[in-house]
Amino acid sequence: MPLQISKSAWSQDLDDFRELARTFCQKELVPHQERWAAQGQVDRELWRKAGEVGLLALSIPEEYGGGGGTFAHEAVLYEEQARAGDSAWGVSVHNGIVAHYLLNYASEEKKKEWLPKFASGELVGAVAMTEPGTGSDLQGITTRAVRDGDFYVINGAKTFITNGGLADFVVVAVKTDLDAGAKGVSLIAVETTTPGFRRGRVLDKIGLKGQDTAELFFDDVRVPAANLLGAEGEGFIQLMQQLPQERLIIAVSAVAGMERVVEETIAYTKQRSAFGRPVFGFQNTKFTLAEAATEAAVARAFTDQCVERHLRGELDVQGAAMAKLWTTERVNKVVDDCLQLFGGYGYMTEYPIARAWADLRISRIFGGTSEIMKEIISRTL
Repeated sequence: MPLQISKSAWSQDLDDFRELARTFCQKELVPHQERWAAQGQVDRELWRKAGEVGLLALSIPEEYGGGGGTFAHEAVLYEEQARAGDSAWGVSVHNGIVAHYLLNYASEEKKKEWLPKFASGELVGAVAMTEPGTGSDLQGITTRAVRDGDFYVINGAKTFITNGGLADFVVVAVKTDLDAGAKGVSLIAVETTTPGFRRGRVLDKIGLKGQDTAELFFDDVRVPAANLLGAEGEGFIQLMQQLPQERLIIAVSAVAGMERVVEETIAYTKQRSAFGRPVFGFQNTKFTLAEAATEAAVARAFTDQCVERHLRGELDVQGAAMAKLWTTERVNKVVDDCLQLFGGYGYMTEYPIARAWADLRISRIFGGTSEIMKEIISRTL
């Protein structure tokens, strides 16, 4: 079931846009899954093609070269990507996260310089928060940026960076004041052609095999002071302001992934026979799928409600944390239960259910772990 939001939040072009997104995903994503998994990243050309058909910078105003849409357009694209079974293309980070850091915090001059290139696919974006010794505790980062006249000099390392292998442009969380805790965190944009920037390896993960998750290193990287997003010391607040959208994106993809897995498992169990009858004919199968379909329906209703709230500017940190926690925990249960119904074939990577099982496991970790979501929610109780 695709995104269902009220008529007041719906624009007529969303139906046409869904057809565009679905066609693109089926044509440009589905045929290349095995090759991308083998090479550890999508083709750079994919980004240019997406820019040509208008799938990049969807919710960025037209004055900056974007699509002029809303988060609803973003949600439609992420749903269609999930329904196509693709986990390689890091478009949600590029569109829904990095572009919005620029829209909300970059200077007017820099927005006009950078955002049109995001929309065309000339620049591929990444955001670098996590460090080798620091995960969800963003206050504990050690990557340093020191002001030197009209420049900042950046030193440090980042890891688990989505789009890191191909990114042309990285929003980097740094410490501009080592002694100020959260108030010492700032965000600085770095173009990857800058001397001193280098990429480490594309990381070997249990899932997301086609996603170029990489290590990044900054060795005396000098960037113009104008690349600072907002003011010094505002980075932690900026991150907190943008994380609800990031977590909602994860929830949207999780729900679409859940629905896809349930549909595929129903189809498989109806055509696969055991002991002289379809696997679907066994009570255990029917009960398992009844539970899975219910889990998906409940998650869909709550997530669509959160999308509506976000479109009205009303989604708070607690609501986003609840959406992320519930949908990612449920999708992992659903995909595991469904894999069981495939028997031995469910453990074979040539079957989409096996790839989904491995790909979706990260959803309980990135964007803030389930444990961090519970901590955030508990603070409001």
